[in-house]
This record gives sequence, structure tokens and C-alpha cells, in this order.
Amino acid sequence: MTSNPDALRARAAAVFDLDARLPAQVFRELADPAVFCEFDLLLTPVAWPALAALARLHGDRQVDLLVVEADGMAGPALSLSVEVTSDDYWAEVGFDSGREALESITIAARTVALTGPSGRWGCWGERDPAVAVVRGFPGEIARQDWHVRYGPCVDAAGALASWLPLVFRGRPVPDAYAAELTANYGAPPRSS
Repeated sequence: MTSNPDALRARAAAVFDLDARLPAQVFRELADPAVFCEFDLLLTPVAWPALAALARLHGDRQVDLLVVEADGMAGPALSLSVEVTSDDYWAEVGFDSGREALESITIAARTVALTGPSGRWGCWGERDPAVAVVRGFPGEIARQDWHVRYGPCVDAAGALASWLPLVFRGRPVPDAYAAELTANYGAPPRSS
């Protein structure tokens, strides 16, 4: 299930700006309205069906996961077939009796980037601010179907209203942060 880390890092770098952090734009070219999910769910078995489904929408036969930033471990890179089970995903990112909990990607990862060989989709997750951002849906119907099937997910406005105030300890999300997140991840301006 593990692949060449340098190749996976290069593939992730083609989709993401690996040095950027939210609310800055982390996606290089994907510009469709983003879907936000909880970071805490991204590295659990619950997330695997959603990730595999997104990969399949683009004909990808694998999901590449790069740990961009982690506590206490070098950033691992994994490539998993879309045919693996949620339990297989958990065996790679979670922890079991054979490993220390701190060696788990689920525990140690601060920032992760997931994509496939097509480079037409991506999921970027950050422990702080506790969200994952998904882009690369082939159209609005695909986005809505994925959202209904694999939610709970929200758009940028929903993340600002419901999830991000928790990160700022109940205070309003700072105006500059909200404006940048909306500009980078909200609906693109409509042409007249």
C-alpha cells in the first residue's frame, strides 16, 4: 500500500501549495466551490468511502495521502487502492497494538494532502483549524450527491458560521480570516 514517497510528494505538490495554510489558497488550480468537512473524521475509517468515491469520479484507481506536517514523525506518504476497505485504510492511518499511538498518522498529522494520479481532485486537511477542504467535483450534481451521501459537510459560509467559531474559542471569526477564506473557498464570482 505504500509507494514511492518522492513521487507522491511531487504529485501532491502539483495539486497543492504545500507551504500554504488556511485561510490562504492551498489548491493550485482547482477552483470549484469547496466542501468543508471535519478534520477529525478525515483520518478515520468513516472517511474512506468518501475519499474512494471522489477518486473514482475521476477514474483514479488509488488515493495518495501525504502528511505535509506532523508532530514527532517524518511526513509519511501512502498510496491506497480505491478497492481497499475502511479497515485497511484505518490499518494504515490509525494505530493498533503493533505500533505506538504517537506513530499513528491519525494522532501525529497536523496537515495532510490527499489526491489521485489524475490531479483533478484534492482534499486538504489541517488539525488547526480542524477542517478538511475538498475540491474537484466534476459538477454541481456530483458535489451535491457526494455531500448528501458522505456528509456532514458544509460550504465556506457554513464553516465560518458553525465550525470555525469553535476554533476561535467562541469569539467571532476575525474579519480578515473570514474574508480570505471566503475569497479562496466560496463560490466563484458569476460572470454577467
